[in-house]
Amino acid sequence: MSRELLTNLTLATMERGARPYGLVADGAVAVEDGRIAWCGPADAVPDGESRWPRRDLGGRLVTPALIDCHTHIVYGGDRAREFEMRLEGMSYEDVARAGGGIFSTVEATRRTDPDALLTDALPRVDALIAEGVSTIEIKSGYGLDVETELAMLRTARRIVDARPVRVRTSFLGAHAVPPEYAGRSDAYLDEVCLPALDAAHAQGLVDAVDGFCEGIAFSPAQIERVFGRARALGLPVKLHAEQLSDLGGAALAARHGALSADHLEYASEEGVRALAGAGTVAVLLPGAAYTLHAERHPPLELFRRYGVPTAVSTDCNPGSSPLASLVLAMNMACTLFRLTPEEALAGATREAARALGLDDAGRIAPGLRADLAVWDVAHPAELAYRIGFNPLAERIFAPSE
Repeated sequence: MSRELLTNLTLATMERGARPYGLVADGAVAVEDGRIAWCGPADAVPDGESRWPRRDLGGRLVTPALIDCHTHIVYGGDRAREFEMRLEGMSYEDVARAGGGIFSTVEATRRTDPDALLTDALPRVDALIAEGVSTIEIKSGYGLDVETELAMLRTARRIVDARPVRVRTSFLGAHAVPPEYAGRSDAYLDEVCLPALDAAHAQGLVDAVDGFCEGIAFSPAQIERVFGRARALGLPVKLHAEQLSDLGGAALAARHGALSADHLEYASEEGVRALAGAGTVAVLLPGAAYTLHAERHPPLELFRRYGVPTAVSTDCNPGSSPLASLVLAMNMACTLFRLTPEEALAGATREAARALGLDDAGRIAPGLRADLAVWDVAHPAELAYRIGFNPLAERIFAPSE
């Protein structure tokens, strides 16, 4: 049995309540076998825990470890040339319709063997871990054939054997229609996407099902088909929605009780009300807005008005958001979208956990995993304030299940 009492720290529990950040100025945390046994003011440590071995954290800030709840971190190749193309005036849609964008990554990923996929992904994983990330969501969606979609998910599962991190996988076969199925998107769903989802579920490779509901991808009716299969398999869903236009994706996600709806730049008030009613998390992806020079941002005031929980993530991918810093994503969410620093930190902890359906992480409370981040800062607002600076002193990671 492993027991430790962390002392001399400022505690940001990220529990909802009257105190901003759930802040405890002179706090302590008791950890037993990778779980939080107790947390609170240092002068209120229970008798039993007070006898445990102590570790002085030097007055540092302790928060829940960060959670990156939307990434495409497993892929082949890169798209640096497309970065140049966009700077020369081509839009994201123009690049995609010209056979670039997702399709160039699909081609590269299909050519990359699974060991190389893992090797290429690990530096991006390491960058997140170095900033206090304990949990990463990883999507498929760059295979768009059965074999490569499964290979991507297997690679994501292998990451936990290579690094001390928790991974949640999302099947994203409905990411784009590959060139060989151009003009035959329904056939792609029938012959590739749905069979791949069935196989991924049978092999225990998938934790949730995602889709891209957009004019350059799949219609609401087609996403309904994918979500129907997910429901039949007992899998939760999430959705890339309203990034480039309003097709009613937010309302569709809400009807299916989605864990999250992501992007949401073009979400309507009706869609936001639907998300609120379903308890679906709005996942904001400022890296994509930054990279694509988005002229429209998610309707943050509507999210606040209707009480939609809001998460923040990197959207780490080779094209629209080649970002592997969740701390920088928090800053971008404040600067571009006007989140408060408290909303940004909650979005990368408590609400990110909710976006993944996790009830054992994202906050500091008894019974939860002792996934903690220890920071060399005086106040939690500093985490979203600085640019290009990593103040992490230590990441504490609970043993894997």
